[in-house]
Amino acid sequence: MDETVRPLTIPPQAFVYADKHNVAQLVQSMLCSLVIDQPVDPISYLIGLLQRSSDDVPRVMVLGPPAVGKHTVAKKLSAELRAVHVTEGSLLQYRSELHAEQELSEGVLVGLVQQRLKEMDCFHRGWVLEGIPQTRLQALSLQQGGVIPEHVVMLEAADDVLMERSCGRLVDAITGDLYHRTFILPDDDIITQRLEKGKSLTDQQRLAKLHRYCCEVTGLRSAYKHVLKVIDSDQPHADIYQQVLAFVRTRQRSRTPRILLLGPPGSGRSRQAQLLSEKYGMVDVSCGRLLRSVAAAASSRGAEVQAYLDDRRPVSDSLLLQVLEERLSRPDCTRGGWILHGFPCDLQQARSLQESHQQPNRVFFLELTDDVCLERLSLRATDPVSGQSFHPVTRPAPSSEVQHRLKTRPEDSMESVTQRLKQYRLHSAALQSVYPEAIHIDADQDPHSVFEAVASRLTSE
Repeated sequence: MDETVRPLTIPPQAFVYADKHNVAQLVQSMLCSLVIDQPVDPISYLIGLLQRSSDDVPRVMVLGPPAVGKHTVAKKLSAELRAVHVTEGSLLQYRSELHAEQELSEGVLVGLVQQRLKEMDCFHRGWVLEGIPQTRLQALSLQQGGVIPEHVVMLEAADDVLMERSCGRLVDAITGDLYHRTFILPDDDIITQRLEKGKSLTDQQRLAKLHRYCCEVTGLRSAYKHVLKVIDSDQPHADIYQQVLAFVRTRQRSRTPRILLLGPPGSGRSRQAQLLSEKYGMVDVSCGRLLRSVAAAASSRGAEVQAYLDDRRPVSDSLLLQVLEERLSRPDCTRGGWILHGFPCDLQQARSLQESHQQPNRVFFLELTDDVCLERLSLRATDPVSGQSFHPVTRPAPSSEVQHRLKTRPEDSMESVTQRLKQYRLHSAALQSVYPEAIHIDADQDPHSVFEAVASRLTSE
């Protein structure tokens, strides 16, 4: 074997294309479906699979203890998403047609779910599965059978709240909708007049059902931890439903993160980039720090950059973009992703970045008022050894040794900061026009609260 042969290097534009068209999730979904269903004609099967708009087909489970409100949420959700609402009751009706001779054991229940979800209405419209699975064993059996939800909503409430709700249940005799004499009543008086008292269990039966659920809830959470949202149901129904709907409308994407952080000086871009890098392993690419490292290298490009730095002139856009593209094309960035800050600063730079092979797939604007920016930067000092910035209130130096060597940079003077803020405000509207789908984060919080706000939006569509 020729040891001089180098492995194939995937060009950056390939990753951009894969992210844009969600190639990784598409291939994973097709392979999973093939292995589970094992069709006789794989090609025709895949063609049919591809003809379905899979991104628009919901696959949702609504779980929770008895009387937590699963039915109300699942029914409303299925109507809004135009998906098939699958309950244990509807499966019993389905069983009367297909498995009338079998008892509804755990294995039969899983089999019924598998067969029902393969029907054409579920295949094309998607499904909302209410109250199933009930055990971790059922969850694992469904996973092995190819029933893989995209979202799992788990409602929870204190035991005393659940016991109170189970006592006041009311049923609409015509639609089968569930209400409660205290927690949720219909807006329509006509519906209110025809409500009937729902079937009631004894306190002993209620406690037994609740105990069974409590024994299984940890296993259920573990089985679906990557697609799970736990929601407190001890709040107004409208608030619960809006939280469920917002979660279900997110799409989990398997993509290499390419994050752009924008905001005024003092908004905490460097700190957020560091926190993201530490947690997710993405490369922290500070434009200013990158230019200094390139200038320090013994190369022709480094000499070009150094000439600009020596004269205290902004590095030309063409040279700056070359340096950035080279850095963002390295394997550590293409594999693990990157967080860029300090660039772009104006409309032309933003357009140049968009036309390059290094387009960001997540853009965040960290919003902060000028007064707070000035207050933050006037107290900021930099460690000349590490290049990191510290602040006596928001980010103190880690040791007295670091504290003693901190220096205030000329660019952090009041005059310099005021000018930089003026430049940012001058170009911020243009930057927002290039990134209309950017996410705006309130940066007037402690750094970890800002980080949580940023991290929670990394995978949602």
